[in-house]
Amino acid sequence: MNGLDGAWTRRWIEAIAARVAARKSELTALDRAIGDGDHGENLDRGFQAVLGKLDSLDGEPTPGAVLKLVATTLISTVGGAAGPLYGTAFLKGAMAAGDREQLDAAALVEVLGAARDGIVARGKAEPNDKTMVDAWTPAVDAAAGAGDDVRAVLEAAASAAADGAIATEPLVAHKGRASYLGERAVGHRDPGAESSALMLRAAADTP
Repeated sequence: MNGLDGAWTRRWIEAIAARVAARKSELTALDRAIGDGDHGENLDRGFQAVLGKLDSLDGEPTPGAVLKLVATTLISTVGGAAGPLYGTAFLKGAMAAGDREQLDAAALVEVLGAARDGIVARGKAEPNDKTMVDAWTPAVDAAAGAGDDVRAVLEAAASAAADGAIATEPLVAHKGRASYLGERAVGHRDPGAESSALMLRAAADTP
């Protein structure tokens, strides 16, 4: 595959929706331990809303157009912190994609980096704060070093995000509701990092 087009981007989003639906109870359980207990339900509601709007895209949309639709839908339908954070991520990713009809490896890294930067700007979190940034930052770093094959970039990002999510377990949270728990948050995986890893794994697995 030389590049990722709008049709691929749509398949990726559909894969995210399916995986969120399948794992919403798991994501909610993670959030119940250290957060509001609604992460899985909120994300599922948001991505089901996205599925309902994908057919509104005209013709053969660009990757950026698909990402922008996801962004606006999540911002308007997902409650809690996840809506604004993921909405911003997809919006910044859409802006980085611009009007390109396909994303090559370099453009893909740019999109992933912009998404991560959007999350950082919106949530004011840094690595090791026990947030989704702990999945996104290693994912972007790995993607940037994965060469010029889009599949290699996607796989590197997904693998690094999964490792990053696991690595949140021993951390003390410094942002979000989990930060109120202090040492009691230790031993629990951050739900946002886990859902971020889920999204990036879905991208790597999307044909």
